Amino acid sequence: MVLFVGTTLPPTSMAYLAALRTRVQLRSSAFSITRKGFSPFQQIAQSRLQSVSGGEIGETLSANESEIIFIGTGTSEGIPRVSCLTDPVKKCPVCIKAAEPGNKNRRLNTSILVRYAGPSGSRNILIDVGKFFYHSALRWFPAFGVRTIDAVIITHSHADAIGGLDDLRDWTNNVQPSVPIYVAQRDFEVMQKTHYYLVDTSVILPGAAVSELQFNIIPEEPFVVNDLKVTPLPVWHGHGYRSLGFRFGNVCYISDVSEIPEETYPLLKDCEILILDALRPDRSSSTHFGLPRALEEVRKIQPRRTLFIGMMHLMDHEEVNSYLLKLKETEGVDAQLSYDGFRIPVGRPKPLYLELSKSCRILWSLMYEIYTIRLTSYDGISGTMVIRDTHFPHVAWRVYDYTIGCSHPIWTSD
Repeated sequence: MVLFVGTTLPPTSMAYLAALRTRVQLRSSAFSITRKGFSPFQQIAQSRLQSVSGGEIGETLSANESEIIFIGTGTSEGIPRVSCLTDPVKKCPVCIKAAEPGNKNRRLNTSILVRYAGPSGSRNILIDVGKFFYHSALRWFPAFGVRTIDAVIITHSHADAIGGLDDLRDWTNNVQPSVPIYVAQRDFEVMQKTHYYLVDTSVILPGAAVSELQFNIIPEEPFVVNDLKVTPLPVWHGHGYRSLGFRFGNVCYISDVSEIPEETYPLLKDCEILILDALRPDRSSSTHFGLPRALEEVRKIQPRRTLFIGMMHLMDHEEVNSYLLKLKETEGVDAQLSYDGFRIPVGRPKPLYLELSKSCRILWSLMYEIYTIRLTSYDGISGTMVIRDTHFPHVAWRVYDYTIGCSHPIWTSD
């Protein structure tokens, strides 16, 4: 299904869409799109995602762009470790580096912020609020101009994913009335014990101000958060313990994993950016992928780009990334360690022109043999693009899917 949001067309025009054949030109290249498929657009989307990845602090995000900010990329205990910094004999080189201001080995609990430029405006969707969340927010929210939290999605119920729920009181007391929490039933049951006073606020004494949270139970099937479709990616995080990764658009996020079930792999098909757990450089643990196993999964899933998260103090940022760079040269595997404060802007398109053949002129009652519309924005997180009429600037459509296999599109007023 393709959903266009924009100018309303007369109902009699709908039939012409079934026979629509469009020539698309990007720079000097040209290819055809028929009602049987729209795969060339996926190729454009892929190149766009690849070319804009890797933004740094200080970049300005326009209103129609989405991005991912890595709020934290470390283990439950964080890096540096106090035990390493106070050891009088054994010196930990990574923790010593991490103690330096601005060093990329300094890592707090793994978490990302999805800044999604959706149809109803920009939204901040946070994945996990661990026990170090407030420290991460102090560092990165002011730096990136983030004020509100429109939703929190929980991967699992360990302390490094839910330990910061209480700290959301700063937002619900001073910024916004409440924060929606999206969580699986099994993890909500844990919260009923660990954060009982946030689940059942009737136990709070009058006048006390705690986080005002709205709990939403999610099944292991796609759901929508602030206009963004999110697909759960069920994985094992140790024997018998279920954790969730999430897919939004062509970005797949799996933070805590020891095994990927076979039924999850189809959900990872055509993944563009894979954000994946990689605890240590030499081996896996009982609950987390190590780098060798993570790379095996990368080769199997075959994303265009992989960013590793959840690294412990044995993973030196520069040394491991140097190794991964050589791997890219020898195998073509594009992978690297992420770091706290790393951001990936998604959606800065170069002009893309669609030339509609005269067989569809009647759609617009035009007097032109060729009609040109321009892609004004592409959002790689949601898979959304906006195209605008160059002859009539007030005309714009928002396209939510790249598969033009439907003969009955839906048109509504913007």
